[in-house]
Amino acid sequence: MQTRVLVVDDDRAIARALRINLTAQGYHVTLAGDGATALRAAADRHPDVVVLDLGLPDLDGADVIAGIRGWSPVPIIVLSARTDSGEKVAALDAGADDYVTKPFGMDELLARLRAAVRRAGAAAPTGEPVLRLGELTVDLQAKRVHRGDAEVHLTPTEWGILEMLAGHRGRLVGQRELLRQVWGPHYEERTNYLRVYLAQLRRKLEPDPAHPRYLITEAGMGYRLDV
Repeated sequence: MQTRVLVVDDDRAIARALRINLTAQGYHVTLAGDGATALRAAADRHPDVVVLDLGLPDLDGADVIAGIRGWSPVPIIVLSARTDSGEKVAALDAGADDYVTKPFGMDELLARLRAAVRRAGAAAPTGEPVLRLGELTVDLQAKRVHRGDAEVHLTPTEWGILEMLAGHRGRLVGQRELLRQVWGPHYEERTNYLRVYLAQLRRKLEPDPAHPRYLITEAGMGYRLDV
């Protein structure tokens, strides 16, 4: 079955190039030139991954991310000319899973797309299917986290990190191992990714994110999930 990709970009030349290259790689591609069309296409077609430009004519890309995140955990890869770190953090905070700046290499984008789809479809680790962290319940089979009766929405990348740490709970997971397993073998040096995503996870899961109780950093080495 073909992987369904929703490409959201108002630059027709870029959208056309993406459609040609992704189709050649076996993907089924849907194009949207503005935010409203993208939200309708996401709801109607249920893509496996979204490639999204932030500079859209009607909505800011962050609003599109938030609109999709309200009901779907589909991986979202931002493809944008905005290089400011604040813009990147805002997109990741809104629920994006990755951020690629324009101009971009098609090989790199394809690798990131494959990694995003792989993370979203990864099987839950074996072992105890449900973990309890204080008021949090982590269901490894259903891939869901609840605080009391309320579900905590995680992006596929956030879930991939939590799932990896849960599979080694109580033990240190090295930075390179975590990067390799969640992002892929070419991202072992991107330790800044871990800092950003662990901060997001702590904001969502920890009672006091400034003083983490469960998601523990071992400086210069890696991370550990204390249960």
